[in-house]
Amino acid sequence: MASKLVMNRLRSLSRVSQLSDVRFDKLRDPVSIFSTSQNHVKWRSYSEASQPTPPPPSPNTFTTTSSSLNEFELAKFSAIAETWWDAEGPFKPLHLMNPTRLAFIRSTLCRHFRKDPNCTRPFEGLKFVDVGCGGGILSEPLARMGATVTGVDAVNKNIKIARLHADLDPQTSSIEYRCTTAESLVEEQRQFDAVIALEVIEHVADPAGFCKSLSALTIPGGATVISTINRSMRAYATAIVAAEYLLHWLPKGTHQWSSFLTPEELVLIHQRASISVQEMAGFVYNPLTGRWSLSDDISVNFIAFGTKSAKKDETLD
Repeated sequence: MASKLVMNRLRSLSRVSQLSDVRFDKLRDPVSIFSTSQNHVKWRSYSEASQPTPPPPSPNTFTTTSSSLNEFELAKFSAIAETWWDAEGPFKPLHLMNPTRLAFIRSTLCRHFRKDPNCTRPFEGLKFVDVGCGGGILSEPLARMGATVTGVDAVNKNIKIARLHADLDPQTSSIEYRCTTAESLVEEQRQFDAVIALEVIEHVADPAGFCKSLSALTIPGGATVISTINRSMRAYATAIVAAEYLLHWLPKGTHQWSSFLTPEELVLIHQRASISVQEMAGFVYNPLTGRWSLSDDISVNFIAFGTKSAKKDETLD
């Protein structure tokens, strides 16, 4: 029921004309945003889209970028960088969630780029960037699906781990790993067919600026995929209290509830960055099977697929 209310609010969301003075890292009242809306935003929920084809298993990421860098977050993840490929270590939740995240990516990007989701290498001929790639647990399966992948992370230890692991497999040794930021790639005028940043935006200092950089990295007509955690009381109870303090799935202090974004806020900052959110899905964990699945429930973990206008226009100031 709560999910449907959020979706109805998102469907009625329109273009914000008076948000230039709003800092989204301090925005805490979504209702106040809606009073400034004017143009209708169209998007579909997971249940309204065709069901994704399950991809080969593997997981992803963290970090941030230049003007959006959060030094505290960088230090925190640098301390556990060596454990990226330990499936029972601090990044175990990402390893478990990765097949489900990849299912959403395969489904939405194959539909957008008119690729066959059932073939072994559906992303052949496409250039992807994995922003906040961590140790490469998302970059590697994307490369195996045929994409030309660039993985970037602001933590040098993460990049070293990612390179070492990728070199173990000829299919992933071609991944371009760089210790840099999204903003630096924008300065280099790099652009990609798809820009992906999973479990990253909740760790950056300036979410709105970060999304503008992601948009600048996306070619006209290209796509973005972002996943994060909703700033809801349910998310506080499950993603922080349960996951960090009771079940010890994550190191204590991994997440700050105040840094989470609601789906409404994510749609708005995407819109300000010339990205139109087309589809959104939630991740739901089944404690009996130990597996994640896609759902319309976006009250905790959720993922959004957006597209950039085919026109060659600049991101909004």
